[in-house]
Amino acid sequence: MKEFRFKIPQNIEFGMGSLAKLPEILAECGSEHVFLISDRGLEKIGVVKKVRDIIENGGIRCTAYLDVQPNPTVDIVNEAAVLYQECGAAGIVALGGGSPMDVAKTVGVLVNYGGKITDYEGNHKVPGPIVPIIAIPTTAGTGSEVTASAVITDESRNYKFSVFSYEILPRYAVLDPELIMTAPASIAASCGVDALIHAIEAYISRNATPFSDAMAEKAMELIGANLRRFVANRADEEAACAMMAGCNFAGIAFAWARLGNVHAMSHPVSAYFHVPHGVANSILLPTVLEYNALADQGRYRVIYNYICQGEKAGDEFRPEMLAEEVRRLNDALGIPRTLSEVGVTEDKIPEMAEDAMKSGNIPANPRQTTEKEITELYRKAM
Repeated sequence: MKEFRFKIPQNIEFGMGSLAKLPEILAECGSEHVFLISDRGLEKIGVVKKVRDIIENGGIRCTAYLDVQPNPTVDIVNEAAVLYQECGAAGIVALGGGSPMDVAKTVGVLVNYGGKITDYEGNHKVPGPIVPIIAIPTTAGTGSEVTASAVITDESRNYKFSVFSYEILPRYAVLDPELIMTAPASIAASCGVDALIHAIEAYISRNATPFSDAMAEKAMELIGANLRRFVANRADEEAACAMMAGCNFAGIAFAWARLGNVHAMSHPVSAYFHVPHGVANSILLPTVLEYNALADQGRYRVIYNYICQGEKAGDEFRPEMLAEEVRRLNDALGIPRTLSEVGVTEDKIPEMAEDAMKSGNIPANPRQTTEKEITELYRKAM
């Protein structure tokens, strides 16, 4: 067994209604004035007001930045960082999916260390701790509340870059399944498959360890058994709890094992064509699984048994069967089959392949990959 390391530096609060503990958590952080980062969609359906009321009823001042967009840009990060510094807050509450959390992490970097957020592009360039972040996910998908990366779009390059550092991990995560029970079916589906992909890619990663495997397998068990059920009925409390916990475990798994070609390839798709991250990942997964089948060492059977509906894999199992099962899952959840269905055009494939090869996830993919092979995978997924 190879050497590995891990740490669990965060405090995780899980349970129905656990949002009510937010003032207590903020008090532990010493925050008398917090900066709430979220989006207009959550404001519109009343979730922002609910969280803000809890904060302010606890005697804590709150300033909000609510202009986060999907695939957040450098400009959004800069705008939020300026407001944070002007208002005099001493901590961040990140409310939403991966986008508000990515903005929160990068704002935390800028307000402590200055410069441009692109100065921190890549791995381990954040020099030390950032401001305390309390992450409150409202989707079961990203796992951003427990991951050491933030993904930001640089529109000047049509490029999604990552800031990766264990210094940007949120200090607390509040996992209240009530917050995901009003999600539209399409969001629940794409975010749920995204969480499943986090677990799958971490599990087959070349960086996988017994620790990441334990998190990934439990995530696949919970998500595989409950994803269809949750999309069918978001009011199903048991399924919502399983999805929230599974998403969190998947996030922990890939925080330490990294991901693979699916995520490396999906980021350029979102950058060039504004396809939602979970949708891009879901479409690419079967194609990448077929490509990686050559490198399988028995793990495809394990994954298949967690996500299949019906009989488990027997002696007749072939690694290619996993991609077939994922296509059936996507079809059942209403996820498009091809990139062309979501507006991707072939003329951008060379640029997307070049950008995908810059991802730190490519080296973790179980099968070694060249830019030519990424190009072929994009064409196949069209």
